[in-house]
Amino acid sequence: MKRRVLALILVPFLLFYAVPAGAVEKEERKWQDETMYFLMVDRFNNGDTTNDKEVDTKDPKAYQGGDFQGIIDRLDYIKDMGFTSIWLTPVFDNQPKGYHGYWITDFYKPDEHFGSMETFKKLVEEAHKRDMKVVLDFVVNHVSPEHPWVNDPAKKDWFHEKQPMNFSNKESLQNAWLYDLPDLNTENPEVREYLFDAAKWWIKQTDVDGYRLDTVRHVPQDFWSEFSKEVKSVKDDFYLLGEVFDRDPQKIAEYNDVGIDGFVNVPQAEEMRSVFKKPDTSMDRLFNFWKYNETYYENPYVMGTFIDNHDMERFTRLLVKENVFPGTRWKLALAYMYTTPGIPIVYYGSEIAIDGGEDPDNRRLMNFRADKELIDYITTLGKVRQDYPALTRGSVEPLYEKDGMGIYKRTYKDQTVVVAINNSSKTQTVELSSEDLAENQELKGLITSDLVRSDDNGTYKVALDREEAEIYLLKAKSGLNIPYLSALGAVYVLFLLFIYLVWKRGRKNRKR
Repeated sequence: MKRRVLALILVPFLLFYAVPAGAVEKEERKWQDETMYFLMVDRFNNGDTTNDKEVDTKDPKAYQGGDFQGIIDRLDYIKDMGFTSIWLTPVFDNQPKGYHGYWITDFYKPDEHFGSMETFKKLVEEAHKRDMKVVLDFVVNHVSPEHPWVNDPAKKDWFHEKQPMNFSNKESLQNAWLYDLPDLNTENPEVREYLFDAAKWWIKQTDVDGYRLDTVRHVPQDFWSEFSKEVKSVKDDFYLLGEVFDRDPQKIAEYNDVGIDGFVNVPQAEEMRSVFKKPDTSMDRLFNFWKYNETYYENPYVMGTFIDNHDMERFTRLLVKENVFPGTRWKLALAYMYTTPGIPIVYYGSEIAIDGGEDPDNRRLMNFRADKELIDYITTLGKVRQDYPALTRGSVEPLYEKDGMGIYKRTYKDQTVVVAINNSSKTQTVELSSEDLAENQELKGLITSDLVRSDDNGTYKVALDREEAEIYLLKAKSGLNIPYLSALGAVYVLFLLFIYLVWKRGRKNRKR
C-alpha cells in the first residue's frame, strides 16, 4: 500500500522530465528519414578469407577481398554512426576483375568473391535486426562482354548493335554501348521479362528494401515505368533510387513520371563540392538549389544527396589540391547535407576523409584505423537528424547569406531548427530578428553547448568561429519557471507529508 501511494506521488515529478523541449510526436518512418551509407562490397572489409580468389591488394583494378561477411562484421560500426540504411554495389556474378559489380555474367548468382547466397541473406537479416534497410545496386542497361548471351546466336536480338556513344543524341544515348559494354535491347519483350523476373526474384529471396538503378538515362522511359510497377508489386514501400549522371536538373526531371522515387542529385553534389572545397565561397547559388529541387523534382525529400561517390574524384582530393585541412571542410559539407532536404548518402571512407583520384583510385580499400574526430561528428549529425523531424520533413527558408556565412531554418509543425554555417575564414556575427524566428525565445545548440537568447529588442546574435557550423533548436527561454517550480514544490510537500504520516503511524503501532 505504502509503495503504491509513493509511486502515485512521484508520477507528477517524473513527468516533468519526460517530454524534451521542441519534441514532435513520433511518426511512421519514411524514406526521407533515412541516412544512407554507400559501400563498394569488394573495397570495404574482408570477413572471410576462404573466398579470396584472384585477390591482389597491390593492383587497384583487382579484387581486394571485401565480402558479405565483412559487411556483417561492420554493421554495428555503420549503425553507430547514425546510418539507417546501406547501399551496396552490385553483388551479381561478374567477369574476372569485375570487383565493382557492373560487369554481370549471371543475374541469379552472387559473385563468388563476395560469398554465398546464404551469407547475403544473413547480411540482409542482420541489417534488419538493427532496424537498417538494404538497397542493392541493379543494372539493366548492359552486361559483361563475357556474358554467355553475347555469343549466343539465339540472343542476338537481345542487344543493340555496337556503336559509339553520342551523348547529345537521345537515341544514341539509349542504344549505344557505354564503355564498350554490350547494351541490352530493353525494347525486346523477352529481355524485359527476364530483367523484371530477376529483379523480383532477388526481392523475394533476400527481402532487400530497395534498388539503386544504374545508368537510368541509357534506358528508355517506358521500360522504367513497367520495371517500377513490377518490382513494387512484390514489396510495400520498396524504394527506387535512380542515377541520371547529368549536371542539368532538367535532364534528371525527364524521368520524374516513370515510378522511380528519387535520383542521386548530381547537380547539387557538384555545387556542394565547389562551395565547400575552400573557405570564403558564397553559398548563394547552393541555396538556390532548394528552389531548383522543388521546381524540377516530384519529391525533393527523397532525392539522394551526396558529396562524392565511386564515379568521382574523392572530395578529399579536391581539398588536398586547395591545400586546406580536409576534416574541417568535410564537417561543413556534411553539416549542410544532413540539414537540407534529401536522403544523405555518405560514400564509405568519407568518415575518415579518405583520399583518392579518378577511378579506380577513388575506390581504395577501407582503413578502419583512423582518427575518430570526423566519425564522432557524423555520429552527432546522424543523431540530431533522427531526433528532429524538421530536418527530414520540414520546409526550408533562407535567413541570411553573405561572403560565405549562411543561415537557414527548417520548420515542421511546431518545431523549428536553425542551421548556421560559417564558410568563411573569419569569425562572423549575424543578427536575426524576431520576424525571422519568434519573440522571447532562445536558440539551443545541438552540436555544441552554444546558447543564443533574444535580447529586449527581440534580436538573436548568432556568432560562429571561422569554418564552423551549428544546428540550433528554437525553444522557449530557459530560466526560472514559476509554474514548474510551484508544482515541483507541491510534490515535495506531499511527499514529506506522506513520510510524516507513515512515521506517525509507526509510532502508534509500537506503543500498542
